[in-house]
Amino acid sequence: MFKTLLIIGLGSFCGGIFRFLLTRFVQHHFLSAFPFGTMAVNIAGCLLIGIFYGLFERGHLFNADIRLFLTVGLCGGFTTFSTFMNENFVLLREQNYLYFISYTALSVILGLTAIYAGHLIAKAL
Repeated sequence: MFKTLLIIGLGSFCGGIFRFLLTRFVQHHFLSAFPFGTMAVNIAGCLLIGIFYGLFERGHLFNADIRLFLTVGLCGGFTTFSTFMNENFVLLREQNYLYFISYTALSVILGLTAIYAGHLIAKAL
């Protein structure tokens, strides 16, 4: 059990660092109240987990430790649903309804599209 927790923790550590760096990079290039950085991270995370699970279904990456590292650890540490919800709360509190609706709708639609694209990419490999 300790080994499993260590594998997940290492993946989460890496994912959290990648999330921080990508969020800052994107938000720095889109100076706006709209949370582009978090949205980019969540969409990228959806694409990654789609690719990983697509590869698992094809019989690649059978190792359970690698699966845990990549999905629960890396993707879990990388994606930011709690931050997404908090940012929506702030947009609502500030009565920025257009950004709230746009952010929520785009995140859900693009996230599902990215997961589907990830599966397609994995099947094409």
